[in-house]
Amino acid sequence: MIIIGLVILIAAVVAGVAGVLSNSGSGHPLTHHFAVLGYHVTGSTGTLFLSGIVVGALGLLGLSLLLAGARRTSRRGHEARHGLTQSRRETAAVSQDRDDLLGQRETARAGAAVNEHAPDVPADASVASD
Repeated sequence: MIIIGLVILIAAVVAGVAGVLSNSGSGHPLTHHFAVLGYHVTGSTGTLFLSGIVVGALGLLGLSLLLAGARRTSRRGHEARHGLTQSRRETAAVSQDRDDLLGQRETARAGAAVNEHAPDVPADASVASD
């Protein structure tokens, strides 16, 4: 869509510039024929004005297609960036949960290891020896 709009816009600009440049100067008053890219437009000044309107409308159409395509591309990029940000947040949350679970597992293993190596001493034995 962007390419089609750009092609139409460039064609309208080229036609407009060619018409102005090939018919400028004192040798081309408005009463003579108007030529664009070798094509002679015959008729009244109203016909010439109508041709200008058509070229302007084509330029406007090309520009609107160009901008519509650019907006769509921009919107897709924005959605992709938003999705990436959300994915990164979810990844960070899941990583944090995983780290918490690993820490809990390590704490539980360390507690179990301490209980296995501790001698079976009654709780009142240390008080009685004092």
